[in-house]
Amino acid sequence: MKTSAVPQASVSLTGEDTILVSGDLVFSTVVRLLEQVGPMLTKAPNPVVDLASVVNCDSAGLVLLLEWVAVGARAGKRVRFLNLPPALVGIAQLSNADILLPVAD
Repeated sequence: MKTSAVPQASVSLTGEDTILVSGDLVFSTVVRLLEQVGPMLTKAPNPVVDLASVVNCDSAGLVLLLEWVAVGARAGKRVRFLNLPPALVGIAQLSNADILLPVAD
């Protein structure tokens, strides 16, 4: 019998401003990621979330990114994203939310 892997995700601070997200941005991981990354966003002077190590994502991942933008805005910060996964970009475009995701240069 084949067992499916349990979705996992992790975060790490890779610089003063850069937060690296790894693993899965899916329904079962987003609440924990919101709790972990929220404080990092408010402490970083110019927060950038790097998604280069994201493996899987779904619409819950898109909602998480939009919530991170809101968390940053409430703290007076402009959250930006690096290396958005193509699947996440596709979901964002389909829902006309792509313009709400600031991309880092």
